[in-house]
Amino acid sequence: MSSTELPFVPPANVLPKVGTVRVAEGERLRSVELPGVTLTVRSRPPAREGLPPALYVHGLGGSSQNWSALMALQDGVVDGEALDLPGFGDSPPPDDGNYSVTGHARAVIRYLDASGRGPVHLFGNSLGGAITTRVAAVRPDLVRTLTLVSPALPEIRVQRAAVPTGLLAVPGVALLFTRLTREWTAEQRVRGVMALCYGDPGRVTPEGFRNAVQEMERRLRLPYFWDAMARSARGIVNAYTLGGQQGLWRQAERVLAPTLLVYGGRDQLVGFRMAQKAARAFRDSRLVTLPDAGHVAMMEYPETVALAFRELLEDAGELGTQRARRAGRANAGGEAVDEEGTDESMGG
Repeated sequence: MSSTELPFVPPANVLPKVGTVRVAEGERLRSVELPGVTLTVRSRPPAREGLPPALYVHGLGGSSQNWSALMALQDGVVDGEALDLPGFGDSPPPDDGNYSVTGHARAVIRYLDASGRGPVHLFGNSLGGAITTRVAAVRPDLVRTLTLVSPALPEIRVQRAAVPTGLLAVPGVALLFTRLTREWTAEQRVRGVMALCYGDPGRVTPEGFRNAVQEMERRLRLPYFWDAMARSARGIVNAYTLGGQQGLWRQAERVLAPTLLVYGGRDQLVGFRMAQKAARAFRDSRLVTLPDAGHVAMMEYPETVALAFRELLEDAGELGTQRARRAGRANAGGEAVDEEGTDESMGG
């Protein structure tokens, strides 16, 4: 094997069985088979019927667990599901080995089309932000609102701390890195990731750290772990170089859905300076900046992100729509809600 080749990854149907994925209280996991890809979906039973659907998409090296804290806070607001992207979390690699931003976006679209849940409130973090931006641009019919936490959109001056991640895209680097870090423990790796992704790693609870270490140990036993990381990193780099209608900033301008942008002042991977550019690019946007947050504000400050999302729904008239629907169901079989009253409730 030449130094430019990535390790051979066996087909998904012959992958070894690795330890089980953690499922928090109130969550459930299921596997969904789609053409060319199998996705693991994490969900929480909705607090009540009739809540609008939401879908959460994680970033590079992450999983659906990255959204657990935020999902729990939004039980009574949306009917939430979070995906493990192909090759991450508990989802096996895609059949075609395509880890490009477009390939990941295609997997999200296939899931939404197959599930019939769209249009959804769509969330994305980092790589997931690039993916969901593309989904919202090419399939506006699938997206009610878009919430982006530190989206990985092209930057001219890349953050210095993000350079090692970009280097993973270079052929042979992932293999070299695995050799150089063979003696690193899961605890060391997790501390490094948290130092990179959190504004204040001290906010991680002891239980949260233990869970992250267990998940890291599980992932490192997957034969395709570094392959998925390297190819997805290459996908981000390639997406940054695309111009014309396929460029991510051009696609951001095409997004019709009301958009919430969340940026952290201590983000070492996505430049805080990009917040204003993003606010100008997305035509119907609201910007929330968190000075003390890092790259994963939905994990560091889930309450703040949940509140900002509620405000997005209020601005978009979505919370009023939910109240109107509940009022209509409550009056079913009794007096009908008059047209004027319904219109008023939808406005608030």
